[in-house]
Amino acid sequence: MIREMLVSDIDEVMEIEEVSFSDAWNYDHFVYEILFNPYASIWVLENEESEIVGFADLWIMFERAEIANIAIRKDQQGRGLGYKLMQHIEKLAIEAHCETIALEVRVSNKSAISLYKKCGFEIINTKKNYYYWKGVSEDGHFMMKGI
Repeated sequence: MIREMLVSDIDEVMEIEEVSFSDAWNYDHFVYEILFNPYASIWVLENEESEIVGFADLWIMFERAEIANIAIRKDQQGRGLGYKLMQHIEKLAIEAHCETIALEVRVSNKSAISLYKKCGFEIINTKKNYYYWKGVSEDGHFMMKGI
């Protein structure tokens, strides 16, 4: 089941976030996204036991949507859950009359790039040293899809 994220979900989402990203968002960042960011539409994906196995934060800004954050729990990857979540947020962008949906992804994240291409995204350009955390930098692909 996919539902809107609540503040009470943050601890469970943080477990996924911290394993998924070296520069993980902190608790306060999620609070801001849920309560105060007027552009954010943040969702969780639950399994049959009502455990959160993934989440996505979609920013809807007029005619453009951007995936600010998305992750699936490591032990649940490869089961089509990321695709299911991507389909849900694309539907939201279409309902909001967006013309495009975009995201950035580390060039080393081959599985995510593969998923995004499966969903119809194309690499528009590569941003040099886009990701920087604790003295380590990495390029990021800017990907976009017309909807």
